[in-house]
Amino acid sequence: MDSSLKQYLHDPRLLLDAAGEGIYGFDLDGNAVFINPAAERMTGWKASELLGKRIHQFHHHSHADGSEYPADECHIYRTMFDGQTRQITNEVFWRKDGSQFPVEYTSTPIYKDDQLIGAVAIFRDVSTQRSTQQALRDALQRVSQLSEQLQAENTYLLEEINADWQHGELVGQSPPFCTMMQQLQLVANTDATVLIQGENGTGKELVARHIHAQSPRKEAPLVKVNCAVFAESLLESELFGHEKGAFTGATQRRKGRFELADGGTLFLDEIGELPLPAQGKLLRVLQEHEFERLGGQQTIKVNIRLIAATNRDLWEMVQQGTFRMDLYYRLNVFPLRVPALRERIDDIELLVSQLLVKLSQKLGRKFDSISNKSLSLLKNYDWPGNIRELQNTLERAAILTQGSVLNIELFAESAYQHEQPIQTLADCERQHISRILSQCQGKINGVNGAAKLLGLAPSTLRSKMKKLNIARE
Repeated sequence: MDSSLKQYLHDPRLLLDAAGEGIYGFDLDGNAVFINPAAERMTGWKASELLGKRIHQFHHHSHADGSEYPADECHIYRTMFDGQTRQITNEVFWRKDGSQFPVEYTSTPIYKDDQLIGAVAIFRDVSTQRSTQQALRDALQRVSQLSEQLQAENTYLLEEINADWQHGELVGQSPPFCTMMQQLQLVANTDATVLIQGENGTGKELVARHIHAQSPRKEAPLVKVNCAVFAESLLESELFGHEKGAFTGATQRRKGRFELADGGTLFLDEIGELPLPAQGKLLRVLQEHEFERLGGQQTIKVNIRLIAATNRDLWEMVQQGTFRMDLYYRLNVFPLRVPALRERIDDIELLVSQLLVKLSQKLGRKFDSISNKSLSLLKNYDWPGNIRELQNTLERAAILTQGSVLNIELFAESAYQHEQPIQTLADCERQHISRILSQCQGKINGVNGAAKLLGLAPSTLRSKMKKLNIARE
């Protein structure tokens, strides 16, 4: 046998130096007494920098989320105290440059003459393994998402619908609808910021989702934020995230919606409800594509496409001083107006056909069509609640209908007749809000409140009630 090979086999240190796993040797005080080259490569720390020092303080001091990892909880140190072997699979080591990598390691006690003298930790970088596992999970999730998407799209394939525009749930053939779709197609392939304007219930979120689905970012997430839902104190945390301890209740670091939407599209619904302080931070993100989490100092860069929606007149808000002019111009790059249902009455039949299929699935019953009398009633109503009101009307009628032909029995026919005196939009809106308030027994907030049923923010509903002189029962 070659003499050099004999030396190699009889010198344990040479064997340890050749190992592909990182190896640390510790004395009973937790100080490093041995570090092999693989450990140096993985951590960036040279043996000369760590020998004689407590390694836990250098790259085992924090958990993956950045929270403190006390030395007395360290599995490696525990082995030196109780002499038990431990195998750990869910921790991270921190490199010299401040980055981290996932590790799996074994902590084994070392004995001499039956006396515990220290421990050895053998670890390996499992970044590639974790990346592969994550890629598999992402692929499975994507398959699930595609499966759900295909299942949903199948419900829109109705033989009765022969519209020029039939994209997802956006169906219609009326001139106002076609004009909107032409503009939508033009802007979808760009990264331009879109401001979707329209009354409540017109389908602004569907328009935003369609823009995203037709954009180059369609494989990335569309993240929605309803600016009217969160309290002002929590909205910035939702948008930008927060660090652990940033405020009472922030027990761990959390990513905000901007980070979640990185590479994709962020949809800010009810943008007119955004408080002025949050408007300033939003403007900075749009200008610089970067921000900091609440309580943090690290600058986070993002690449997003922004779509905003509102039922309010933002320019009027600018003049009133409740909306920033510079933010308004940032958002109003490509304004897109969604027509009210009363402006596209010709689309009622197509919308009904689509909604009947969805109702059949939801209620587990087959609805083939709607009676001509009912369809006529629907076409002769002003629909102050727009498509959302149409959906609710059809669902209530479907519950009451016994056969497969839908009949509108829920509302008094006089409300839909041509002979009825022409009412103003305000009158229709007042009647509809009053009816819903009565149904909710005057309750505005909450899951069963009038605001939820009407698709309005509670503050918006109260404003409308005051404007229309509606008293709560």
